[in-house]
Amino acid sequence: MNTEPSQPGRAYQVIAGRVESAILSGELKPGDRLPSERELVEQYGVSRPTVREALRLLESNHLVRSRLGDRRGPVVLPASSHSLQKSLTRLTSGDIVGFASLLQFRMIIESAAVVLAATKRSESELLELERANARMRASVELGYEDFSAADFDFHRIVARASGNPLLELSGEAVRESVLNLIQQRIIDSGDSRGQMLASIRHHDELLHAIRHRDGRLASWLTRDGLFWYYYDYVEEKERPGLRSLADEVRPAENAGN
Repeated sequence: MNTEPSQPGRAYQVIAGRVESAILSGELKPGDRLPSERELVEQYGVSRPTVREALRLLESNHLVRSRLGDRRGPVVLPASSHSLQKSLTRLTSGDIVGFASLLQFRMIIESAAVVLAATKRSESELLELERANARMRASVELGYEDFSAADFDFHRIVARASGNPLLELSGEAVRESVLNLIQQRIIDSGDSRGQMLASIRHHDELLHAIRHRDGRLASWLTRDGLFWYYYDYVEEKERPGLRSLADEVRPAENAGN
């Protein structure tokens, strides 16, 4: 990791930037530890408050994690969707990006991920999906927040099974952003139970398609399911753009399914 004081900028930003570069280049890998505060002070020739400010910046960006009282250096974290989710939240809360655009983005990402997942999923991943689906069913009586957590797990497993880390990270970020925007409105609608039961029927079909490696049907079910699940929460003028992704004839199931 480069420690030469050649970059312009505030000292703590320079240190954080070099650590981030080392993480992005693979020089520092998830689970690796940075030097201790004392060692970083010596390496960079700066004060302890400067090093602590650099570490706070790295932690706020979910690149490393420090533990109170641990004299060892901070641990490098795996890649996270946090930064992307934070950007999406900022865009939607500032009315730069509307809910319909965010939902359209989710439809595109998740329909692509499920095609790959249906093709590439392992038996252990299929078992994980079946368990997540069972948790969704059991969560109906617990309330919408518990149900949403189980639903989130289901789609996280699908994204991981796609084998594409970009689909996994961006999918997690957009799901979190959609949930942040819409969850309370669904709870306040008075029909959250009906929506949960409809969602379970949809996920049963989706799981069936993934089980039988029918990516085409799984993709259609994903787009169609998202469109109708959030239909009432999208402005009427925005619906045609979403319908264009979902408005096609349901594909026939693969022979033998």
